[in-house]
Amino acid sequence: MEYREYIHMPLTPRDMRWGLRQGAIAGIVAGIVFAAFEMIVSAAMMGAEAFFMPLRMIGAIALGAEALDPGYSLLTAGIAGLIVHMVLAIIYGVIFGEIGAALRGPVAFIGAGSIFGLVLWLINFYVIAPILFPWFLDANPLVQFIAHTFFFGAVLGYYLWKSHQRSGLEQPL
Repeated sequence: MEYREYIHMPLTPRDMRWGLRQGAIAGIVAGIVFAAFEMIVSAAMMGAEAFFMPLRMIGAIALGAEALDPGYSLLTAGIAGLIVHMVLAIIYGVIFGEIGAALRGPVAFIGAGSIFGLVLWLINFYVIAPILFPWFLDANPLVQFIAHTFFFGAVLGYYLWKSHQRSGLEQPL
């Protein structure tokens, strides 16, 4: 009976506060890892001049497609891309943090985080991008799958699991 109670523990206000706070931090951490992976892979696949292209593409969400033009200020596009990317990463981290408040154990956190990243990729690239941001359709789908699932989602889950352990929430009451 103890194991069953451990699995089905009700969420408390403390769990929910933890999810908000740690989800935001996890979103920042995972967002940085994701961006680094995207930028390195972009440069490796298309040359050093493409290193900042992921930030340009994200910046174009706020600035418009003209931010993709090489003549457009890299500083402006890069800062806009960084801001938009981190805001989205925090929002996604908070959403997953609230989901994570109900999870226990590394497999649950990392597995759910990976699935969460996969769902983000599917929604962002196959629902939202074709309608609002078609330049994202030029991105390599395999790279995007890997980036979202493993370099964002799994990192998000891993960070939250480690935070959950440190907080004492991982243990049954």
